[in-house]
Amino acid sequence: MSEMRAMRLHAANQPLRLERVPMPEPGPGEVRVRVLACGVCRTDLHVVDGELEHPRLPLVPGHEIVGEVDALGEGVSGLETGPETGLETGLERGQRVGVPWLGWTCGVCEPCRAGRENLCERAEFTGYTRDGGYAEYCVADARYCFALGVEDARAAAPLLCAGLIGYRTWRLAGGDEPRRLGLYGFGAAAHILAQLAHSRGQILYAFTRPGDREAQAFARRLGAAWVGGSDEVPPEPLDAALLFAPVGELVPIALSHVRPGGTVVSGGIHMSDIPSFPYRLLWQERSVRSVANLTRRDGEEFLALAPQVPIRTETVAYPLEDANRALDDLRAGRLSGAVVLVP
Repeated sequence: MSEMRAMRLHAANQPLRLERVPMPEPGPGEVRVRVLACGVCRTDLHVVDGELEHPRLPLVPGHEIVGEVDALGEGVSGLETGPETGLETGLERGQRVGVPWLGWTCGVCEPCRAGRENLCERAEFTGYTRDGGYAEYCVADARYCFALGVEDARAAAPLLCAGLIGYRTWRLAGGDEPRRLGLYGFGAAAHILAQLAHSRGQILYAFTRPGDREAQAFARRLGAAWVGGSDEVPPEPLDAALLFAPVGELVPIALSHVRPGGTVVSGGIHMSDIPSFPYRLLWQERSVRSVANLTRRDGEEFLALAPQVPIRTETVAYPLEDANRALDDLRAGRLSGAVVLVP
């Protein structure tokens, strides 16, 4: 039996282990993907650090996967269009694809039937309940593989989560309607979203960790009109605030900076507890909402939009076997832009 290298998690708060494991075989409706690059996302930290409970163990993390289709499971052939979504469901060997966080849905529960597959009651997630891309190969549901036309796998990898979740967060905040947009936490998602928002003529206000001069300079370089720490007050009220830092204390702070009728959207899958705050911060029809996962339609829209902007990701590449160092650097905030593992 052929083997591959993979970085695997055996228990929360333990380093990943580089192991040789059997090559995965695609089942019905699945494809095997030869991984060319896999982004390192903050959600991976939440899994490794035990903040997202009950992962599949042992687990191969990673859900920002770019690769080439290597083998087809039963029922996957040609490029067909699914009747439910209108999206292409077939794939071909050698095709460049991206594999995102949402890895499988049932298609029959109430949210799925209502077009809200991101809230599927039985959903499975790449790099959490399904093995992901911190490996040389992975298996994915063909329905949740996005066709990619890009050549640079490292540059494309962050689009599969930082880009997609950032896009959904932006959409739920009103898309290009808000004029003054606050971004809290200027990492992988914000650096992608800033380019989209700037191209739409939105005025960006970037909030970083207090004193993080490197991140602030990064935000200015990507078009932010104002940059400051999360403890600072922007020069004018925001129309919407998008939170990418997993810090619950930022919710009431962001609310205090949003105009009446404005929106605060949390784009993270995990956040520390939100402290109590006075009702006056929420009053005057301000709203707080969260983003859960993504839909295939989000992926189709954003991946078509990205080259039109065009969005240029800034990445730092690590070899696969240095996944623990990459996670440590991300955890410590030592990086700007996005982190990518390359087998």
